[in-house]
Amino acid sequence: MIREKVIRPIPGLPLLLGFLVVLGLNSWFFARGLATFDQNTGRVLMTMLVFVVLLMAMPGFLIIQPNESKVLTLFGRYYGSVKEAGFWWVNPFTLKKRLTLRTRNFETAKLKVNDANGNPIEIGAIVVWRVVDTAEAMFEVDDYENYMRVQSESAVRALASSYPYDSHNSGEPGLSSHTAEVAENLMQQLQERLAKAGVEVKEARISHLAYAPEIAQAMLQRQQASAIIAARYKIVEGAVGMVENALELLAQKNILVLDDERKAAMVSNLLVVLCGERGTQPVVNTGTLYNT
Repeated sequence: MIREKVIRPIPGLPLLLGFLVVLGLNSWFFARGLATFDQNTGRVLMTMLVFVVLLMAMPGFLIIQPNESKVLTLFGRYYGSVKEAGFWWVNPFTLKKRLTLRTRNFETAKLKVNDANGNPIEIGAIVVWRVVDTAEAMFEVDDYENYMRVQSESAVRALASSYPYDSHNSGEPGLSSHTAEVAENLMQQLQERLAKAGVEVKEARISHLAYAPEIAQAMLQRQQASAIIAARYKIVEGAVGMVENALELLAQKNILVLDDERKAAMVSNLLVVLCGERGTQPVVNTGTLYNT
């Protein structure tokens, strides 16, 4: 595996000024040599050689923008990476490839996969990433951007098949209910997959989550049924507590003494009143408590 080697090249501005001074002096000597070419043939040839050297050295100048780098190769071998912004001069025989270090966003397509329960769902994710190792990004994979896209979609598919869409059991994580845990798992999977390409994942989260159209209506009914059952459970639990409290208060204050049969009738009536969906009609008892 090729590891990144950060180099700090020669500052370009002083060297450029020096090149311009040498170029000016060399041009002056060249002009004087041409005037007396017969006597100064060697001087003319020397100034021409200096021109050639300066011309060959000019491609060594490069400008690095903020959050940008240049990867240098020399005769097919990795030479180093320049990551510090500024105007520099490097070996003019190196090949220079620009590589941005800026943070970028990538949104996957809406993928259709099966969740952990086998239900078809649609899922998409947003990945925030940046290149941190220029050598690995350039030489370890063929195209690090395409590699990142493919691996991101693969990680999202693997994530969707690891969790159910809805969590029906207590403590079981679900895609729709445990967003923080799911996002952390997705980020971990992406980092493991993209580390070999020199890419750092800064954030990953689900951007789209829905049941597939062919089962969306059925799953909506199931969710509604689950919500109704949960609400009914809470209503019954509260009603039982209220009935129990009422019987305890009646017994403590000696307001009314009921046998088991009357207690059962009272409990039944109170539960009907408290758990019913419609308002109850009161019945006024004009007789005695017990029928004779």
